[in-house]
Amino acid sequence: MAETTKVVAKMRDRAGKGGARSSRREGLIPAVIYGDKQPPVMIAVEPKTIEREIHKAGYFNHRMKIAVDGTDYDVLPRDVQVDPVTDKPLHLDFLRIGPDSIITVQVPVRFRNELASPGIKRGGVLNVVLHEITIRTRADSIPELFEVDLTGLEIGHSIHMSTLNIPESARVVTRDKNATVASIAAPTVAREAAATEGAAADGAAPAAGAAPAAGAAAAAGGKAPAAGGKAPAPAKK
Repeated sequence: MAETTKVVAKMRDRAGKGGARSSRREGLIPAVIYGDKQPPVMIAVEPKTIEREIHKAGYFNHRMKIAVDGTDYDVLPRDVQVDPVTDKPLHLDFLRIGPDSIITVQVPVRFRNELASPGIKRGGVLNVVLHEITIRTRADSIPELFEVDLTGLEIGHSIHMSTLNIPESARVVTRDKNATVASIAAPTVAREAAATEGAAADGAAPAAGAAPAAGAAAAAGGKAPAAGGKAPAPAKK
């Protein structure tokens, strides 16, 4: 479980676009805390206490404690709206969590010790099928990540979900409880796939180039000249 981050905020005077614009003029980020069967709380967050956290991996899985005018709220980040030009956060959504809250989260999968895999050393390729695993779990026991050790894995070896260290309090949200997470593919498979894609692209190029010439001949109302021959004489009136 990741360490809880402390965030400083203050209560917003009013909701809506007007209140949000007012908060931004003060240099704050408008936000809302909702959930846990309680009324939403409109707040404005100090940017320096949150902007660095937003860009960290696993931001939406990290519990936070938001201090608002002397009251602390235990929350999970749920949404971030950013400016398309400056990439600065414009609005934040937080889910209020209680001691018994059960939530759905996506936990990232991380791979380590690639150099200790004989298959990768011999040119094999790590083929990642699942970058994240969706689980339902208690809010106080969210795993920061699922780690896969590649030590000793040969070409052709597959890593399945059943090998992950999933807490007993968590339930994987998927029909296939033993889905493939990743595999060590042979280098020839990777080269053949690249060659197939390249051949398909090369085959499409001449066909695209021939279309304008055929179109021009049709527009002229005549036949295209045969290879090495002369163009047909214009029809007599």
